[in-house]
Amino acid sequence: MTSLPPPLEALIQELSRLPSVGPKTAQRLAFHILRAEPGRAEALAQAVLDVKRRIGYCERCWNIAEGPLCVICRSGHRDPGLVCVVESSLDLLAIERTGEYHGLYHVLQGVISPIDGVGPEDIHVPELVERVRSGGVREVIIATDADIEGEATAVYISRALASLGVQVTRPAHGLPVGGDLEYADELTLARALSGRRAF
Repeated sequence: MTSLPPPLEALIQELSRLPSVGPKTAQRLAFHILRAEPGRAEALAQAVLDVKRRIGYCERCWNIAEGPLCVICRSGHRDPGLVCVVESSLDLLAIERTGEYHGLYHVLQGVISPIDGVGPEDIHVPELVERVRSGGVREVIIATDADIEGEATAVYISRALASLGVQVTRPAHGLPVGGDLEYADELTLARALSGRRAF
């Protein structure tokens, strides 16, 4: 069996750690990078470094941000009384693509999963409760996935907000049980948001 040079093996190993990239895909990507013009490989490396150095999380909603607040929290055209809770920034992007939602967000960065040792304090639930407690929020839309962890997280958040006098809703129509929010199409998400129901 022919062994590869150590730098190429290291690149394949690192690429295979990316989500949805198996060993064969990692190998194809590594060989593509190897064949690419040096400028293209350097641009890819620089883009990765820039993301790691310049992108962090919004201090208010935990969305991705370049600076203390994300683009959505900085916007003066959003409804601050409406907060949509999502599991990840990918889910936020899916909702934004619908063009139907004009409020703010709260990105949990995960879901409650006791089997994985993830509790509410690990996913920015306390920050959400404090945000609502500080005032100005009239409705919280819990748009977690319709799987077991997403539903358990939604129930926990609903109970945590119950005494704060805020309306808690959940997208109602169009999202399949067991489906991931980031894979839903714009029309399905738009209908789900417009037809949301009380939790």
